[in-house]
Amino acid sequence: MRPKATQRKKFNSYNAALLPYSIWALLFILVPLIFVAYYAFTDNQFNFTTENIARFFNSVSQIQDASGSATEIRTYLVIFMRSLKLAVISTLVCLLMGYPIAYIMARAQERTQKMMMTLIMIPMWMNFLIRTYAWMTILQDKGIFNSILQMLGLSPVHIIGTEAAVIIGMVYDYFPYMVLPIYSIMAKMDDKLLEAARDLGCGSFSVLRRVIFPLSLPGVMSGITMVLVPSISTFYISQKLGNGKFFLIGDAIEGQYVAGNFHFAAAMAFILMVILLVFMALIKYVTARYLYGGENRA
Repeated sequence: MRPKATQRKKFNSYNAALLPYSIWALLFILVPLIFVAYYAFTDNQFNFTTENIARFFNSVSQIQDASGSATEIRTYLVIFMRSLKLAVISTLVCLLMGYPIAYIMARAQERTQKMMMTLIMIPMWMNFLIRTYAWMTILQDKGIFNSILQMLGLSPVHIIGTEAAVIIGMVYDYFPYMVLPIYSIMAKMDDKLLEAARDLGCGSFSVLRRVIFPLSLPGVMSGITMVLVPSISTFYISQKLGNGKFFLIGDAIEGQYVAGNFHFAAAMAFILMVILLVFMALIKYVTARYLYGGENRA
């Protein structure tokens, strides 16, 4: 068979393999996003408007401080910044905990790797709601955690209904999404690179800083994206573990949808989607610029 004909056949086979995913992505990703954008830029009569977008940035509410004086705040921007803060903290905690665990898994024996992988994946086999309710039982004032503290002779602590409880729920639910991408990169590292670094005089910390971390950076960036994106848009965790005291952007979108304000809910979802897409583009740029294009830097 001629080379061009062989290449054409491979190209057609490749396209045929991509067809089911392309159809799925079109129907369940692209089409819903188009509807979100359409609702975001229309009013109840489906006339074009930017009022929904402007409302997100301009809506204000008044709060009173300890002295009784009222202060105006931009409601939804404050909610978004609170969501971003908790999401960033959760992502950092997942990274600080997940990176060493991923490294230990990658360096362990194959049997140990499988066992650790199973332990990390087991919580994901349970329903998301069940996991959240389980943490409510653990963290409540008379829950399992405080019972253990009292058995040890320590004073109980109030966790449920605080930002700490929301962060714990986020970390628990999204932790595997940080570990698995980093582990998949580290498991493919060539041990000869580490041996060469040690032969050249690098200590354990230098090997980690100069060899392991740069090579694992794509997995780190993927893990950060996979944890930050769902964390910033979560709503059920904040409702149950935060006792509804911490109104996040996901709660705001849900509230507007339940109230029948579909266009404003779509506008908030659209703005959040744009912000997340910009963030993901920045991560991709940083990874490409400082990792794959590192040799071209001055």
